[in-house]
Amino acid sequence: VQLQASGGGLVRAGDSLRLSCAASGLTFGTSIAWFRQAPGKERDFVAAISRSRGIIKYADSVKGRFTISRDSAKNTIDLSMFSLKPEDTGVYYCATGDRVIASRIGVAAAYDYWGQGTQVTVSS
Repeated sequence: VQLQASGGGLVRAGDSLRLSCAASGLTFGTSIAWFRQAPGKERDFVAAISRSRGIIKYADSVKGRFTISRDSAKNTIDLSMFSLKPEDTGVYYCATGDRVIASRIGVAAAYDYWGQGTQVTVSS
């Protein structure tokens, strides 16, 4: 499975962005997630959806501002981001896997396939 993330850009605080993750080769795994990595920091969990378990989870820092969803027509997993803050800046990665248990849905190591990332920069 190859994942392609897109939709990043440079925006101002308070603006919105919509990221998309497309899969080629095969379909998405049962769990799909977005992570982000700021310069000099570890890759942090943002949001995830488990299609088999009907679970949707968000990091506390984005809860109420970000929405993860599936666009069946385009076969993408999207991350809609509203009320962006400078601390949301980073490279956003999508990931997928079939062996992600519920307790590890927010753990990067639980995912088998990763996209190349898309840069999101939020200016103050």
